[in-house]
Amino acid sequence: MAGKAAGLFICALAVTLLVAVAPGAARAPADHASIALNILPPGESGTGGKHQTDQMKLYDALTPKRGNVTQKTLRSLFKPETLGAVGKTKREATPRAGLKILRDSWGVAHVYGKTASNVMWGAGWVAAEDRGLILQLIRGPGRIAALDGPAYDQSREFVPSSQTEAELAREYTLLRGPNGKQLLKEVDAYTAGLNAYVKASGAGFPPWKRNDTVAAAAVLAGQYGVGGGDETRRAELLGELEVSLGATEGRRVWDDLREQQDPETPVTAPGTSNYGHNTSELGNVIPDVGSVGLSVERAGAAAEAWQQSMSNALVVSRQRSTSGHPIYVAGPQVGYFYPAFFLEIDLHGGGFNARGVSFPGVPWIVIGRGPDYAWSATTSHSDIVDQYVETLCGGDDAHYLYTGMCTAMGSFDAGVVKGPPDHVLSFRTTVHGPVLGYATVQGHKVAISTKRSTRGREILSALAFDGLDKARVHGPKDFILTMSKVEFGFNWTYADDRDIAYYSSGRLPIRPASVDLGLPTNGNGDFEWQGFVPLEGHAQAIDPPGGVLVNWNNKPQRGYASADDHWSYGSLQRVQMLSRGLAAKKKHTPVSVVAAMNRAATEDFRGVRIVPDLTAVLAGSTAPSARDAQLLALLQAWSGKDAPRLDLNGDGKIDDPGAAIMDAAWTRIARAVMLPVLGALVPKLEKLQPLDDPANAQGSAYDSGWYGYVDKDLRALLGKPVSGRFGRQYCGAGVLAACQASIWAAIDAAGSSLAATQGPDPAQWHSSATAERIHFSGGLLPATMRWTNRPTFQQVISFASHRKR
Repeated sequence: MAGKAAGLFICALAVTLLVAVAPGAARAPADHASIALNILPPGESGTGGKHQTDQMKLYDALTPKRGNVTQKTLRSLFKPETLGAVGKTKREATPRAGLKILRDSWGVAHVYGKTASNVMWGAGWVAAEDRGLILQLIRGPGRIAALDGPAYDQSREFVPSSQTEAELAREYTLLRGPNGKQLLKEVDAYTAGLNAYVKASGAGFPPWKRNDTVAAAAVLAGQYGVGGGDETRRAELLGELEVSLGATEGRRVWDDLREQQDPETPVTAPGTSNYGHNTSELGNVIPDVGSVGLSVERAGAAAEAWQQSMSNALVVSRQRSTSGHPIYVAGPQVGYFYPAFFLEIDLHGGGFNARGVSFPGVPWIVIGRGPDYAWSATTSHSDIVDQYVETLCGGDDAHYLYTGMCTAMGSFDAGVVKGPPDHVLSFRTTVHGPVLGYATVQGHKVAISTKRSTRGREILSALAFDGLDKARVHGPKDFILTMSKVEFGFNWTYADDRDIAYYSSGRLPIRPASVDLGLPTNGNGDFEWQGFVPLEGHAQAIDPPGGVLVNWNNKPQRGYASADDHWSYGSLQRVQMLSRGLAAKKKHTPVSVVAAMNRAATEDFRGVRIVPDLTAVLAGSTAPSARDAQLLALLQAWSGKDAPRLDLNGDGKIDDPGAAIMDAAWTRIARAVMLPVLGALVPKLEKLQPLDDPANAQGSAYDSGWYGYVDKDLRALLGKPVSGRFGRQYCGAGVLAACQASIWAAIDAAGSSLAATQGPDPAQWHSSATAERIHFSGGLLPATMRWTNRPTFQQVISFASHRKR
């Protein structure tokens, strides 16, 4: 199906009418930026041609430079992000009066309209032209994401039911008042433009509808803006730990593993939050060990696979900038696709005055810049989903107790997944939401349901983007107020010519003090949410004292409780690589900030932060063999160079042997550290919290792993200062000699494995650079890039002036 759709769009490219116009044919809007650059690989075109991979070449060329970035590098390896088209352009003919679409030398569309409806019509036309294939592929998955329905084979066609369509259409009734009505007009104009292009091109895709925009928003927000909702699987591990270690010790270990309030974890905003704190667990219920149904387990695993971390931001204040103006280097890290996940567009007229990226099917620019400010987002992992334990009644599996009454579950018919054979996708519901499956509590069967605070409200976040795109933001306070309208969990950063700002958005539930957000909640009605955290209760900052705002999916603020499904807010987070780069200079330029980003993007976090821990804990011990001593020495030498993962000579191998040794040794080391206490439960923990997040063909790495477990435990074992020590010593069960022996054994086993495949000389061992080269998902583009750990779409901006405040 994908191949056929791609072929239609490649053919459709030929019918697009392009007319050359002189440079500057459209009046450029006022632009207050002194430097405005961006990059979006592989290229703007989703239908072939010279703009298919032109940005990929620039993006890839930055990687081997590491921190050796110059002004020339910026100008040659990023493209301009000016407001309005500059240079040679081509005008695209459309049947719409009052609309002009210009394509620049990178294929980016600059849309000018006399009215907001004209601009949105043009945005829809461009979306269909540049990302038509993605538009078709997200319709079904987006509907299921909006419903929180069960997963299905997305290679098959999904035909939604009338019940599904009514549910999605209901969202538009929430768009009230003048702004809400205007948004609805813009959705309709966008839809008309999109369908007009499909008709003109002869692509033959089914018409786009209002509900498709809700589905598209659900894909974007559901994959990157949702946290929580895995309490049952986590509670099951707690039960198993209590069986294995006893109630008190098992709970202590479980609390260590979830790292809910680690005081050493890096944060972005200053101050302290009290979000997610509880005083008891009266409102929680723990399922019996081994009772959780397979459908619940699968739902948890599927949610984990679906939800992704994304993006980083380095924002430097005017006090830390050589120019006296903030510097902004930021972007979403959303993986690599062809056609690209985002499309770039420039919108002007009818109030619109912005450039950046939009997601196919969502009319507005969601990350980008206005005339005198820029903004971006990172995933915050905020806990906006809870699972409830429903007590069954009525002698069957379809009734549950709520507020003392035996209540019938609802039934939701989502639609049909086409076969052969066809099958109906349906699920039961409670007052809280879809029923995921069943378990038992003290031997009695219960249902497990899920509740998301943003369910049925995806479209409302558009209010924020409409404000950003129409330049209604005039400063950091406006920005925070605007982003408070985004209900999904994102960290938002901002810069203008004077100020920088940060806000962590999300419709954050206020849970009773008797509910631990890390465990399932009793669904009997006594422990319901008590509202939502107001704007002032969210993590936020304007011009913080340190002069920088840095985020790479780390915790928003001290005291902010980690979501039940995110157990990696420990002592080590990859954001520390960015912070170290910015701390190296008192004053920065755009060049030095990009250099800090790019150096971190090429480093192996394990080599940077774990190797020093290994060096310290193994000090004073004797290596089992000369080879093992050499392996440690090679790791130390690699770490001393900040652990690069580069293939500079192009032979398909990571240059430094330290990378190969770490790749072979890390999982063995991590298991060796935790095994003395967890024993047979190590594999169970690995399912909930993967022990590694290595370099890979989709780029983003080192966000989640056992790095903090190993670091904190080894430092404590050595008697070093540790804030928030674990309740237990893990490595060697607290005996240094035993810990050293287990780590040496792990290193030795790694060495034996490498020797068997690469020969006896460790200095000649290499990991494959080819295996981790970035591939563009979708199977339509064979080109690859060097591995790098940086945003997919990235902006480099600084503003020298501002509209009148």
